[in-house]
Amino acid sequence: MKSAPSRPAVGEPIVFRRLDDLPPLPVSLAPTLANKTGTWRYLRPFYEEKTSPCNHACPAGSDIVHWIRALRDGELEAAWRTLIAENPLPGVCGRVCPHPCEAHCNRNAFGGAIAIHALERYLADEAAAHGWRPARLAAGHGRRVAVVGAGPAGLACAYHLARLGHVVTVHEAEAEPGGLLRHAIPPYRLPRNVLDWEVSNIEALGVRFVLGSRLGDNLSPDELRGVDAIFLAPGQGRSRPLGVPGEEAAGVVSGLGFLKRVARGERVDVGRQVLVVGGGNTAIDAARTAIRLGAQVTVVYRRSASQMPAIAEEVEAARAEGVEFRFLAAPVAVLLDGGRVRGLRCQGMRLGEPDASGRERPVPVPGAEFEVPADTVIAAVGQELDERTFEGMDLRPEAGRIRIDEGAATALGGVFAGGDAATGEGTVAQAIGSGKRAALAIDRWLRTGRVEGLPPLGVAPHAIERTASPRVVGPEDLNADYIEAVPRPALAERPVELRRSGFEEVNLGIPAEVALAEAARCISCGVCTGCDTCYIFCPDVSVARAGPCRYTINYDYCKGCGICVHECPRCAMSVKEEEGQ
Repeated sequence: MKSAPSRPAVGEPIVFRRLDDLPPLPVSLAPTLANKTGTWRYLRPFYEEKTSPCNHACPAGSDIVHWIRALRDGELEAAWRTLIAENPLPGVCGRVCPHPCEAHCNRNAFGGAIAIHALERYLADEAAAHGWRPARLAAGHGRRVAVVGAGPAGLACAYHLARLGHVVTVHEAEAEPGGLLRHAIPPYRLPRNVLDWEVSNIEALGVRFVLGSRLGDNLSPDELRGVDAIFLAPGQGRSRPLGVPGEEAAGVVSGLGFLKRVARGERVDVGRQVLVVGGGNTAIDAARTAIRLGAQVTVVYRRSASQMPAIAEEVEAARAEGVEFRFLAAPVAVLLDGGRVRGLRCQGMRLGEPDASGRERPVPVPGAEFEVPADTVIAAVGQELDERTFEGMDLRPEAGRIRIDEGAATALGGVFAGGDAATGEGTVAQAIGSGKRAALAIDRWLRTGRVEGLPPLGVAPHAIERTASPRVVGPEDLNADYIEAVPRPALAERPVELRRSGFEEVNLGIPAEVALAEAARCISCGVCTGCDTCYIFCPDVSVARAGPCRYTINYDYCKGCGICVHECPRCAMSVKEEEGQ
């Protein structure tokens, strides 16, 4: 009887020199490590962080998936610092942003979108309670930048420039910074102490505010020419007229003018019946404000309800508070009584062919005129750029906009622009992204004389470099077998019966336990969370843990079956063909 061959050492090749060396049965003579099955592979799995849909949709460029992950882990300050690396106004955005991130959240298919705006607000409020302050990223180097306008675009630009070491002076026409955040958004949506705290964070970085300094009035272009760069963000502060007979009458006011007077604490008597003309956020803010002044309010809008550009949640809040709506109606004349408004004559409309905006154009219905009584008419039909601001600057706006390139540069050397004056996009988050774009462009231009590498206009820039693949993870990319449909929490609000009598904040925020539970509901689309699914399911034991939320693949043994990629709940892995196959 022949003896069995001795077992070779691990890694030593097995060689049969003659027929008698073969074992009598097909048994393994060496551990599995000796058989490097990776040579069979023609597909290579690999770990790849991708772009979550919330990150992709955020106009301010916030790294939502990573700050939510830190919040979920209980690292509140780290979460806030990840948040403010891109957005200096999280307390503001958590309250007034229309949160397109939530509309694109993949959780919509699994219990409802993550309440991202509520989590953002929670972190901002925690930061204020603990006194956390942002820090500079670079030492000061003496280059001076003037920012014109202290609205969200100007504040964001000043913040990022200061973090990058520049000396920044902000010129603001009003007596306090904030622009329309302070003077147009009512405190029941944005309490003034929230705005004050986040402005103070920008001041803490060394930014200087010069208030009551209006370009084109008491601030001349010559006074700005001594700096190294200029950023123009004056906003769209002039209200468009109704364009109908009688609108000069007493009792006809602009939406912005009305909101500014109330914001300043002036006594405003609107009478018993108020008509608000328009369908945007200013119109809804004006309507809800007039309700709080004791009036009966009707919003008159020339298009349908579905075409209103105002934030849907704000429209529903207005309805709950008693605001009425008259759709498909356009004013044609202000009715007068002794030089004062007594109502509106309106024209009934119907929807026709789409116009340049893509919406169906409202067209008059013959013989469908009617009258609506009013003590006050608030015109909120849009804002526009006051081009007189730029007299003496050799800067000619085109079609009501300051023309800029991808680097936020104007036709004047060293002069950049952003916010509504340049983009006309209209939301706070878009203005913040625009101001950040300008700050990054100005920093590169001052350091190198060139501006390169910024994304196209309309795509949010990032202050902190990201390594994620640009591929956006959709719900079809997720493994639904691992995702439980957990419902979105209800968000507390002040009771309707208490809202109409004052300007206290309507949305009440969420407590810590709800915030942590909601953060845990996040799928972390495209980002590894260390769930061990790949590690557990690998049939070749080729996946190994390499640290928190980090794994390695031993390609000597991986056969490329792709099970790990298929099973990954959040699409944080990919597969590609081996080179040379």
